[in-house]
Amino acid sequence: MRKLLVVLAGVLVLVVGALPVAAAGNWAVTYMDPAPSRFEDGESYALGFWVLQHGNHPFEGKMEPVGLRFTGSGGESLTFAGTALPEAAHYATSVVVPRGVWRVQGIQGPFEPYEVGTLTVPGSLKINPVAQDMVLPGGEDYWGDVRPPGFAPGEKIGLAVGAPAAPQATATPREQTAAAESGGVPAYTLLIAAGVGALLAVAALRLTVLRRRREEPSEPSADTVVISG
Repeated sequence: MRKLLVVLAGVLVLVVGALPVAAAGNWAVTYMDPAPSRFEDGESYALGFWVLQHGNHPFEGKMEPVGLRFTGSGGESLTFAGTALPEAAHYATSVVVPRGVWRVQGIQGPFEPYEVGTLTVPGSLKINPVAQDMVLPGGEDYWGDVRPPGFAPGEKIGLAVGAPAAPQATATPREQTAAAESGGVPAYTLLIAAGVGALLAVAALRLTVLRRRREEPSEPSADTVVISG
């Protein structure tokens, strides 16, 4: 029985570990405003960016800290704090980055840092394409004339500048509803996780019953004759 519990627990860990980013229901995407075409060593540049929960809407809580982090090939790190702009989820910061190749991340308050792209100095900022599962469908149009890159007026989702949209399969209304309710997690993944959890619960219950039976003193049955000396 103990071996069964260990095996089931291992399966559950593998299932949870295999969940896509969207499974946690707690992520955000940093979209960059159009950046300067070229960056030079020691020069100051103003950069605008947006931090959208689920890739499509402003976070309702407190977004702190927020900014951009630049990490060099040697491990050195520079972080520039963002200042909130009038538009929801819109920020700006001024950066001065030395010569080199830098990994660029968006610092997103309670969310994990987002991999924006790579900055080469002297050179340009190369923005990573946004993963398809990082942008959930739905939501509202929160912005006016000033809006995140790729979000046209009236559209509820978008992709970062320079990130081509990947072709999407058309889902049925039932599939769309299930995906929205599960936070973007495939239904089969949730079913597997639920099934493994149920098996763990049953196995634990059986183990408890067996232990209780072993601990209880054995009593003579009604047909047993007890002979006293």
